[in-house]
Amino acid sequence: MSFGATADLQNWAEDQSFEYELWTDDDRTLAIHYGAATASSFLPSRISVLLDGNGNQLLTYDVNLFGVGAHPRDVLDDARAIWGD
Repeated sequence: MSFGATADLQNWAEDQSFEYELWTDDDRTLAIHYGAATASSFLPSRISVLLDGNGNQLLTYDVNLFGVGAHPRDVLDDARAIWGD
C-alpha cells in the first residue's frame, strides 16, 4: 500500500513485473485502520497484514527494510497453519 498516485503505482508495478495488485491509500484510511500510519504520517510503515475472509485482522508483521528475506516465508507458513495447504 502506498499514499502515491494510482497511475504512478501501476507504472512502477508494470516496470517491476509484479504479479499482484498494489493499492493506493491517498486518504490514509486503510493505513490508519491497520496500524501502518497516523493521520499525520508522511509514509506508511512497512507491514503485512493477514486477513480472514471477512477482512478481520488475524496477524500483523512488521517488515524491516533490511530483513525482508524470511518475511514472505513466515506469512506463508502462518497462512498454511491457519487454512492448510
